[in-house]
Amino acid sequence: MHEYGVSRETESPLDRPSGVSVGGPHVGDVPQPRLAYEYGAPMPSQGAVSSSAPSSGAPVQSTEHVSRETPAADEDDPPLAMEALRAVQILNPSGEIIMPRPDHPRVICVANQKGGVGKTTTTVNLAVALALHGNRVLVVDLDPQGNASTGLNVPHHAGVPDVYDCLIDNVPLAEVAQPVEGIPNLFCVPATIDLAGAEIELVSVVARESRLARAIAGHPEKFDYVFIDCPPSLGLLTVNALCAAQEVLIPIQCEYYALEGLNQLINNINLVRQHLNPTLDVSTILLTMYDRRTRLADAVEQDVRNHFGAKVLNAVIPRNVRVSEAPSYGQSVMTYDPGSRGATSYFEAALELAVRGVNTGGTA
Repeated sequence: MHEYGVSRETESPLDRPSGVSVGGPHVGDVPQPRLAYEYGAPMPSQGAVSSSAPSSGAPVQSTEHVSRETPAADEDDPPLAMEALRAVQILNPSGEIIMPRPDHPRVICVANQKGGVGKTTTTVNLAVALALHGNRVLVVDLDPQGNASTGLNVPHHAGVPDVYDCLIDNVPLAEVAQPVEGIPNLFCVPATIDLAGAEIELVSVVARESRLARAIAGHPEKFDYVFIDCPPSLGLLTVNALCAAQEVLIPIQCEYYALEGLNQLINNINLVRQHLNPTLDVSTILLTMYDRRTRLADAVEQDVRNHFGAKVLNAVIPRNVRVSEAPSYGQSVMTYDPGSRGATSYFEAALELAVRGVNTGGTA
């Protein structure tokens, strides 16, 4: 049993990084004033007593564990220069292939029946990171809310050909996929509100569980990665995604509630493996919304790593306001603010995902 609480010894950080914002079409805005604690600057020691802490005379217990959210900065480089270097590395204007390409297409289902754990954010940012570094990527938005389509700035209003047409009317996926503006090698199959009725309509359809798998297999172009963004449920749409994929990526929020439904998700994945898709494997676990100010985040991380072992990526996604702001501009955080902590974390996660896949023959 873990004792969860807020650490008094960790000062509340100013989580909003500043610097050169790449939001919208204006690149090269005037830099904003730097804040006291920011990404790239050395943080105060966790053993130090906060100046705002009450002087009760009680000893402050320091911990050896340093938050993985805290960057390892080179004190000789100014923070703004470091942020600019990270931005150039992530945007990759030279087009150099930094992330290795798999020897066969990897179809990855991003699933978790709990809402708000970062499924869509993870799908969008991993896809953009891989596409910016030489991989051909397709995103299939299987959530009726259409948030992945919004994050990639792909039209998904009523009347736009979408994944519903592929599932119900057998429209080829190639006729529905749209190129993502400004990101080479990235395509998106949007979702409209019509998809909300697909759960009911699929009930009476022949081979209802494998409709998406056949649509992806029938695409004339071969992609390095196909990411399927699932709705927060375990209905027929999610079952279609599990039947179409070889791998499952599960984003887990660093909160206690995120662990409660995990067993049911794993049980459903095992059922799909036994009866519908024997090649399916939970290949990757990604910890999201990590908040260094709480002991709860560390406790959840340790529980997940103890249970899933090497399946958990070393990269951890912190809570970052830039990640939340990016969709309002129709962008991923990779292009909205490539020097932010959120962009850096997703870049590291994408690189780790790509390297693991190559080292293990295509499965992370």
